Amino acid sequence: QVQLVESGGGLVQAGGSLRLSCAASGRTFRWYAMGWFRQAPGKEREFVAAITGSGGNTYYGESVKGRFTISRDMAKNSVYLQMNSLKPEDTAVYYCAADVLGRGYLQLQYKSGYDYWGQGTQVTVSS
Repeated sequence: QVQLVESGGGLVQAGGSLRLSCAASGRTFRWYAMGWFRQAPGKEREFVAAITGSGGNTYYGESVKGRFTISRDMAKNSVYLQMNSLKPEDTAVYYCAADVLGRGYLQLQYKSGYDYWGQGTQVTVSS
């Protein structure tokens, strides 16, 4: 069983920054690929970023490339999403997710590529 708890969301003005954290349980955390998704009201859940188990490879959705950075700290069993140059269209509930089965990097951009999800944290960007 894996439990994921997100934190760090809030209200920020356009152009500002936020850092989201996702704390994971589980002794084998270091082997899980991790991802961040977001869902705005009335929209589908959208891929934001992913990082492989080793932390050596990262992937980003087109809308956040160059502005967001995903990272992980093995010692703290945590994954982070640094969000810079935020825009009103970044407003959404942000979820972290864990790929426990190791499906491969090609699956990390899809919701079906993950086995566990956190409860989400709200990010609101005002114009």
